[in-house]
Amino acid sequence: MPAREIALLHNPAAGSGRGGSALPAVVRRFRDAGIAVRVLTGRDAVEAAELGRRAVLDGVEALVVCGGDGMVGLGARALAGSGLPLGIIPTGTGNDAARQFDLPRGDPLAAADRVIAGRTRTIDLARCGDRYIVTVLAAGFDALVNERANTLTWPPGRLRYTRALIQELRAFEPLRYTLDLDGEVREVEAMLVSVGNTESLGGGIRLTHGADPADGLLDVVLIKPVSKAELVRVYPSLFRGGHVRHPQYERIRVRRLTLAAPGVVAYADGERVGRLPLSVEVVPGALRVFA
Repeated sequence: MPAREIALLHNPAAGSGRGGSALPAVVRRFRDAGIAVRVLTGRDAVEAAELGRRAVLDGVEALVVCGGDGMVGLGARALAGSGLPLGIIPTGTGNDAARQFDLPRGDPLAAADRVIAGRTRTIDLARCGDRYIVTVLAAGFDALVNERANTLTWPPGRLRYTRALIQELRAFEPLRYTLDLDGEVREVEAMLVSVGNTESLGGGIRLTHGADPADGLLDVVLIKPVSKAELVRVYPSLFRGGHVRHPQYERIRVRRLTLAAPGVVAYADGERVGRLPLSVEVVPGALRVFA
């Protein structure tokens, strides 16, 4: 492990408290390996992001986040373009970034060992305004499900997203989107539009199945209108990528896009981004990750 000092940024509320309970043992693991640890705890996302940025400017040699995909996104924003690596101790609900990089999701100490081992890979990021995105930007039915899942405290893990899907499905109708895809403008009606730097969101829903975070492109996935009964039927296949064979599925690969639809709020890395219209572009090779 080349880093002599790391900053460990954590969310004590992640995963219904798993983030806080895992922290002492993770810190001991790093210190036993001869690594100095600077523990950072933000009262909210804004403070956590600022703490991460300050630690990078102060000269730590790596930033490690302990929490869910929202914390991974905060870490990426602090590190983008710096050349310093990001470590991930996944203790959140979805943990889709950890899933993409084949990190242990149920064992924080094993995840810490991946950081200690020191092997990294370089990935792209998506950029939306001043926000960097590691996983997937959701803008449609998937975003509504994410928003509702964030309000639920039960059940755990991906089952929370399944419950949210059932609740949202009752009133949902297809949306009219305007898409600018590398300069080509399209009008389309769809259930959702998702922009993937990686493959999954919502605890393993492989909506942007096949997305490669190191290919210099973003995967734009459209699910065109289907009946509610058909969406429920197809839903299990989303966890293995089987939906890519559905006739209402479309995948487009771009470097930059703008998406607009009335009344739609986008989510990315499990967190609210803002209302459409939004522009998103790929930033090739923007981040190193312990993986």
